[in-house]
Amino acid sequence: MKKIALITTGGTIASKENEEGRLVSGVLTSEEYCDLEGIPSDIEVSIFPLLNKPSMHISLSELNQIAEQITTLFEQGFHGAVITHGTDSLEESSYYLDLIIDHSNPVVVTGSQRSSKASGSDADTNLIQSICAAASDKLIDIGTVVVFNERIFSAKYVKKEHAYNLQGFESFGYGHLGTIDGQKVILYQKPSDRQVYPSVIQDIPKVEIIKCYLDADEILIDACIANKVEGIVLEGNGRGQISPSQMEAVLRGIETGITFVLTTSCEQGRVDTTYDYYASAQHLYENGVILGSDMNSKKARLKLIALLRSKKDVVQGFMD
Repeated sequence: MKKIALITTGGTIASKENEEGRLVSGVLTSEEYCDLEGIPSDIEVSIFPLLNKPSMHISLSELNQIAEQITTLFEQGFHGAVITHGTDSLEESSYYLDLIIDHSNPVVVTGSQRSSKASGSDADTNLIQSICAAASDKLIDIGTVVVFNERIFSAKYVKKEHAYNLQGFESFGYGHLGTIDGQKVILYQKPSDRQVYPSVIQDIPKVEIIKCYLDADEILIDACIANKVEGIVLEGNGRGQISPSQMEAVLRGIETGITFVLTTSCEQGRVDTTYDYYASAQHLYENGVILGSDMNSKKARLKLIALLRSKKDVVQGFMD
């Protein structure tokens, strides 16, 4: 008998319509939307309501609490964990948990694009298939995954691709790890390694994201400097280029001790020192900006936060 912990946090899967016909996330209790009648007889599910709110209202502090609860439940004998979550920030929460949960047991994050009470809802299917995935030995020691619309995704590369379609998530350039056919878990590939950074400090560093675009100026970077942020992720263009005015502010930020990480706005590909001119990736790298490889800006921000909290070498962390 596999013991699975179902941790609920709200989101669309826990939503219902108000009098105006608009959805209010995190209104239904766990018992109202967690239909477990279809789970296999050899899986025992225990529900742990933790939060009940829209996913954009969830904080990193609350994700730390979720990670601590999951670790405790694993120590108590649970074989896997499923987290129901709103889809708006699901890609961020799943990756953050992937970075900080140091355990081999499967952790699965899921949700729904439609309310559990809506016609054609994907809530029940996603929930049951996530429970089956969490109970599968095939997912042991590969970190946190996302299960959505019969597909299994790596938390590192999954991204919400559609605002409302049932096929809401994708991993551009990498594909999904496997599929779930009914209740059968089929795994095609696994991540080559896991990157886990257990926290040694309680404080959560302030890390911001700055988008780079044609004629962007220094205002946002200077605002971050004035507010003493600890890190800034630059979402550059192409191989990682930014505007000249932004470069001037980056140099000021580096002098104050801010850690900068460079990413690309492209869906696929890596930042690289291919070009050599003012405000290019090479120029940024020469002045101490860390290259963020193929990560998007949201994921790079979370990795930087996890690295700073773990007090591990940030440069090496982004090279791994």
